[in-house]
Amino acid sequence: MFVGASVVCMASNSFVSDDGSPSSVGSVSTSGLPHDTFVGGDGTADFLDITATGTYLLVNLHVQHDAGPVGIATNHGRSFSIDLVQASGDSTDFAGGAYRKHRASGQALVTLDGRDFYLGPHGTRTSRVEYDRLIAEWLASGRRLPVEDGGLPTLAEVMVAYYRHARTYYCKDGVPSSELAAIKCALRFVDDLYREQPADEFGPLALKAVRGRMVESGQARSTVNQNVGRVVRMFVWAASEQLIPAEVANALKSVPGLRRGRTEAREPEPVQPVDDAVIEQTLPHLPAIVADMVRLQRLTGMRPGEVCSIRPADIDRTQDVWIYRPASHKTEHRGRDRCVYIDARGQEVLRPYLLRTDDAYCFSPSESEKRRRDEQHAGRSTPLSCGNRPGASRRRSPAREAGDRYTTSSYARAVRRACEKAFPTVSVHCPGGEKAPQRWSPNQVRHTAATEIRREFGLEAAQVSLGHAAADVTQVYAERDASKAIEVARRIG
Repeated sequence: MFVGASVVCMASNSFVSDDGSPSSVGSVSTSGLPHDTFVGGDGTADFLDITATGTYLLVNLHVQHDAGPVGIATNHGRSFSIDLVQASGDSTDFAGGAYRKHRASGQALVTLDGRDFYLGPHGTRTSRVEYDRLIAEWLASGRRLPVEDGGLPTLAEVMVAYYRHARTYYCKDGVPSSELAAIKCALRFVDDLYREQPADEFGPLALKAVRGRMVESGQARSTVNQNVGRVVRMFVWAASEQLIPAEVANALKSVPGLRRGRTEAREPEPVQPVDDAVIEQTLPHLPAIVADMVRLQRLTGMRPGEVCSIRPADIDRTQDVWIYRPASHKTEHRGRDRCVYIDARGQEVLRPYLLRTDDAYCFSPSESEKRRRDEQHAGRSTPLSCGNRPGASRRRSPAREAGDRYTTSSYARAVRRACEKAFPTVSVHCPGGEKAPQRWSPNQVRHTAATEIRREFGLEAAQVSLGHAAADVTQVYAERDASKAIEVARRIG
């Protein structure tokens, strides 16, 4: 349980954290509180002192059961959220934001991050407007006060604040995106070198030192440039939150990226198309459902994530060519639409998986696992009267259960295992260090489809099929057809 985290307290005073796991905070004493006592929401009641066991103090309560006033409700079994802060010695350091009255002066008072702010005479319109302003700025800054001159944070504090922001910003459909893990990887190098340094002292030379560590770790040149960009974005965000001066972020932007041939960083291996013969040799070693995913991706050129998330509701089947519009895709945050066109061959692959509810995923790991168990049971040679009963040898609480849809990771994992079975004597890398052509990933299937579409129908057709906004991106996926250049050379010669 982190300091300042939100938990839910029921009538029994037992705590459960946001993700449903028990909390080790302890129990809260609510004895002596009147029924339906509300605090701070409309400013009509004074702040109540509520005690808690251990080293924690209870502040800032928000009713969740309805849209009523902000506060607390006791002895009725209704749930409410509680913000907790840790006490230091005998001092009481409240992080809450309740509008309350300072009895000695008659002033309205609010406490944020341990600091008291006097708002004017209690109950006046001026004090309420000032309260709203302070709370709005506090919430916009991630429940913390903007840093004033002379109180600049360390890099460790900036990284913690930025990662807290990134957990909600880089999230799609309630699931963190891969960018979150990439940010964590990039900031690790900053943390190793400069975690205790004031954030405003981190300049271009420090950024180059961090970049040098990335190169030494073996990252490819393009990966280093991407991670340096993530570090710079953190400082731009910190400047927008008034955590650091804007000049710090502007100075970091002056550092150019690494260029090919002018750095010791290795060059990344280009993603090559996978040969159709290699795919065909691998398919028999894949589960039937995953094999159909590969076939459909090969025919359409869609992204691995788009194959995993296809549902009957997302497919327009009113024409001879079906149109699949993913509910979520890679470039939707840029306001772009994505359409995947499925021809007759792709329809034959997909049709058996449409016999389900409209919102169910077509390719399901749980369905694949059920098929596997049914096949094992059908091939059972031991009579049912002997040996284990069907299902008796399964774990009651497996570490990981099959879900209702594949992820890009589980899809790639299934392909990798099939490659190991199909080509057991082939090592992952060739003697020269490049990846063996028999070890392929789902993303390479997209490159194969793109190359074929470009060869047969041109670059523009490949661009539309792949869903790219610019043709130069398509050229990365669709390999040029060298046979055309060879034919030209023959005719000229």
